[in-house]
Amino acid sequence: MTTADQLSAICDAQPFVTRFMVRNLLTGEEIRRGADEETPSGSTRKTSIMMAALKAAHEGRLKLDEPVTYEERLSKEVASGMFRYMTPGIVISLRDAITGMMTLSDNVCTKMVLERLTLEEVDGYCKALGMANTHHRFLIPPLALPADHALTTVTTTSAADQVLLLQTILDAQSSTEAQQRLGCSAELCAFAMETLKHQILRYGIRSRLPFETLVASKSGRGKRGRMDAGIVYRQGAPFFIITAYTDDVPQVMPDGTPGYTLSLETIGRLAQVCWNGFQS
Repeated sequence: MTTADQLSAICDAQPFVTRFMVRNLLTGEEIRRGADEETPSGSTRKTSIMMAALKAAHEGRLKLDEPVTYEERLSKEVASGMFRYMTPGIVISLRDAITGMMTLSDNVCTKMVLERLTLEEVDGYCKALGMANTHHRFLIPPLALPADHALTTVTTTSAADQVLLLQTILDAQSSTEAQQRLGCSAELCAFAMETLKHQILRYGIRSRLPFETLVASKSGRGKRGRMDAGIVYRQGAPFFIITAYTDDVPQVMPDGTPGYTLSLETIGRLAQVCWNGFQS
């Protein structure tokens, strides 16, 4: 079976929807499945929030060293990260808030960052980059959303949009043209890449790769599924980009396994097939 056939078989075996896009960075080969279809973004939206914030910093509208105080109000309607369990009054820099938003997916940190931007600004930033299926709609998704919520009740994206964003950040490590598209200096683009590499959560893409594999990524979760988007490295060099989004995932599978467990396993198996297939 070809790599594309194996990826299709993994998706076909599950009762839920899996949308993905893979780009082999050695050959340029792309494999897609529903890659241009709008889907809940989960926390993968935060990569574009980070880049919009860095653009604002580059333009002098934000200062990364600006002190940000953790206020109790920021813990309301938050279901991820560690700040919600900590004592209000802690002061960190905006740079550290961006780091917390990305590496631990801390939504207190997400609020700290987004309160210094606007949703319209972040949404417009994505559209300007060509991310046509990405729509930033809310500061933080409501916790009470039902599992069958409509797309219009959350921020949405597409697998192809996230590949575009990750490829541009990767290119910006050496390309002034890519830096200009992102609206960031070389130093800020380097900070963005390092922050993606510091991702702490290791399910999804990383789960079936060799333990020390370097991945620059942002994962996510939502009421309808799990998702992960990242650049996988091999021998210190970018190897492939994979963005995967599961949707309409049952709360419980027929054998009693939680649906999210199988959705994360599906993403991990997709990455594993690419790791093995692209080396041959």
